[in-house]
Amino acid sequence: MLKPVFQKNDRLANWLIGIFSLVVFIVVVILGKFKLDVELGFDVHIFAAINAFVNATIAVVLVAALIAVKNQRYELHKKLMMGALVLSVLFLLSYIAHHLLAGEAKYGDANHDGIVDEAEKLAAGTMRVVYLIILITHIILAAIILPFILFTAYRGLTSEFPAHKKLAKITWPLWFYVAVTGPIVYFMISPYYQ
Repeated sequence: MLKPVFQKNDRLANWLIGIFSLVVFIVVVILGKFKLDVELGFDVHIFAAINAFVNATIAVVLVAALIAVKNQRYELHKKLMMGALVLSVLFLLSYIAHHLLAGEAKYGDANHDGIVDEAEKLAAGTMRVVYLIILITHIILAAIILPFILFTAYRGLTSEFPAHKKLAKITWPLWFYVAVTGPIVYFMISPYYQ
């Protein structure tokens, strides 16, 4: 097994993870309500494409990390999971940039007026319901997964492997779901970007 990277300090870890998770949540919620009206000279939806690519990459890295740990390649598992964390930070920055610069798109809003009227809902059909189900589950899990990810990483980095494994059994599938549904949401909503 691997040696600890950090000395165990649950009280400090609880505070840091709790504060960081809360700050990230608040920043995402608040910034989601604003749109900067700036002309950058390029399509700001490039950030949404980057988000989809990064999420897809995270999903692949998570699978590779799972395979590594199942094959007792713990150092490789650790490197892959740290890579997934770094990619998640990149995703967060790109996500915030996209929402600040592009605002919100609504599935079915074919005329880009910010309102999905009855005719547009009818035209979007049942795919709008499918999209909303995927989006809502994606958002809820994305909102709650961060502290789980950080606590799981903390347990691994302090070499508390039984606790790490127990948490990872919950964290990994939720994180994987968020990573996989991110690109799906992107491909479904991108036709409605203006």
